[in-house]
Amino acid sequence: MAAPVDLELKKAFTELQAKVIDTQQKVKLADIQIEQLSKTKKHAHLTDTEVMMLVDETRMYEGVGRMFILQSKGVIHNQLLEKQRIAEEKIKELEVSFLAGNDDESRTLNVNKMLFATSLV
Repeated sequence: MAAPVDLELKKAFTELQAKVIDTQQKVKLADIQIEQLSKTKKHAHLTDTEVMMLVDETRMYEGVGRMFILQSKGVIHNQLLEKQRIAEEKIKELEVSFLAGNDDESRTLNVNKMLFATSLV
């Protein structure tokens, strides 16, 4: 009778290990994405700061594929602000979705730990 319990515990432990590995991979992926978005946001902010220091009559070109299009300072400024806003929204979205996923997974892990502890007693 002890053998089926041992097999069940081994199976539960294996599942927990798989969940831990999966969660660790998700954490690494989310961290990489957040870091990349933060770099994009910072780059857009620094570029916008430099653009705003230029004289309004300065000719500015936007890179589109293999060509450049003449744009006004205001259009470039708005595009850079939009890029910053989008990056910030994506960062917040990643953080919220990751935290919500962790909450559900931690509940599952806690339930499994309690079951494991009671089965040992």
